[in-house]
Amino acid sequence: MSLSRHLLRQRPPSKSGVLRRFSTAHTTTAVESPTSSRNQHEFLPRCGYINSWQPSRDPKQAAAHLAFLRRDYDRKVKQMRKEYIEEVELQRIDKSRKDEARKEALRVANMERKAAKEEKKKAEAIERRAAEEEFRQMLSKERAEKLEYWRIREKKIEEKKKEKNELVRRQSSLWVEESELVNKALCSIVQTTKLEHFDLKN
Repeated sequence: MSLSRHLLRQRPPSKSGVLRRFSTAHTTTAVESPTSSRNQHEFLPRCGYINSWQPSRDPKQAAAHLAFLRRDYDRKVKQMRKEYIEEVELQRIDKSRKDEARKEALRVANMERKAAKEEKKKAEAIERRAAEEEFRQMLSKERAEKLEYWRIREKKIEEKKKEKNELVRRQSSLWVEESELVNKALCSIVQTTKLEHFDLKN
């Protein structure tokens, strides 16, 4: 009996004390360095192990009660770990979903930006072709105006030449056409030669 009392006095620190220290340390850490995730986290209610140990006079009953508490503690820790793993997995899935949504938004924004660039290039190409066509039309118009100017100028020169020839023809008593000028000259030469030959005979 004295040995059992000695063992009870020298028993290891109960898990309630460990939980109390863990809860206190966790609360202190949360207060000292709060984060957005911890501020949004919903903490569990106070653990029932705290101050739940009631020493028994019977060592066997105390050992059985302690074993029960340990098994219950292990079970609850496993359940807590399972919930923690599930929560971490849900956070990972949510983060992955947000990353995918962000990538999709970036992809859509890039596609819209590329489409806008293509539309801008098409509009600039249309404007450039219109400007080139307008420039070609302007050159064609200037060329046509120059050709018309030179045609009118040549026509005026020709008209002035005709007027001058007409004036000379009117002023001359014997007007010989240019086409008959050679024939007239040949005839004059032939007649002159005949007259000279006739004079030599006489």
